[in-house]
Amino acid sequence: MAKTPERRTDPNQVVPGARSVLAFATSYRSGEAPPGDRLRAELRGKVARYAWSQDYHDVLTKELRDIVAAVEKEAGVDGNKTYVDTGPVLERDIAVRAGLGFASKNTNLIRPGDGSFLFLGAGISKAEIDPTPSDARPGCGSCRICLDDCPTKAIVAPHVVDARLCISYLTIELRGAIPRHLRRAIGAWVFGCDVCQDVCPWNAAGKADARPEFRARSEEDTAPSLPALLALDDDGFRRRFKGTPVLRTKRRGLLRNAAVALGNHRDPRGTPPLQSALLDPEPLVRGHAAWALGEIALHAGDAAARAALATARAREADPAVREEIESALAAC
Repeated sequence: MAKTPERRTDPNQVVPGARSVLAFATSYRSGEAPPGDRLRAELRGKVARYAWSQDYHDVLTKELRDIVAAVEKEAGVDGNKTYVDTGPVLERDIAVRAGLGFASKNTNLIRPGDGSFLFLGAGISKAEIDPTPSDARPGCGSCRICLDDCPTKAIVAPHVVDARLCISYLTIELRGAIPRHLRRAIGAWVFGCDVCQDVCPWNAAGKADARPEFRARSEEDTAPSLPALLALDDDGFRRRFKGTPVLRTKRRGLLRNAAVALGNHRDPRGTPPLQSALLDPEPLVRGHAAWALGEIALHAGDAAARAALATARAREADPAVREEIESALAAC
């Protein structure tokens, strides 16, 4: 974002002759994830709500294009650009200026009555449209629940998130190894994180009214089985998550995350799938499986987990994976 700030703050840099920006928001909140005790009992992980269903980019982009095109046809102009988290626009700030809500301390847009589980979009148009008044005022007051409850303390100050600490970044955008000192804080999250939204009082009062396209089809969408995730090959991963946001993390990223979540459950039942993951073709997966086995050996006293690490040490050729195995063995 820092590379082209002028394109993000001046719509004319994107659409020459732009006169208006249209802001859009739609709720994706629906249902609840299983409670933590069930996740542990069934060795399940957690997926952020926005990824429970169809990819919002695919669903909303065409709709926004049709709406903005209809506006421009009425105005007798053309040449718009529409974005759903895909281009050089600051959707949240645009939404605030358009009166759709206020920016919260966890940096999300909150719309009173709906909360913050919102997809945002923007259309830059040459049509000259009277602006809607923005009466949105900061509504967090002295509340700091999101700052205090963030597992990795990624919200370093009100309205400031250190992305390098954010679980959503760590489980989706980060392509390499998750820093070891942050792995325990990730808990059972395998794709994204909703903690700062789940604890927000505005969401406690919000209504669950997501469109059918954004509702989970089954519990496997909201809380997938971790052993089942670790068993996915490339084809299985693509089939299972076709048309969903989870594809973004790629197979090796999702299995990396599943290994960490299984390690955080600290349950000996996780040893067999993690032992199999030590043979995965991806070093990233093998390394995190080694860490997870170390957690099970350390906290559950599982001899099988320690034996699996010792066996893997004898055959592992990748230096980074060997280091993970040595560290896990040393810890337990």
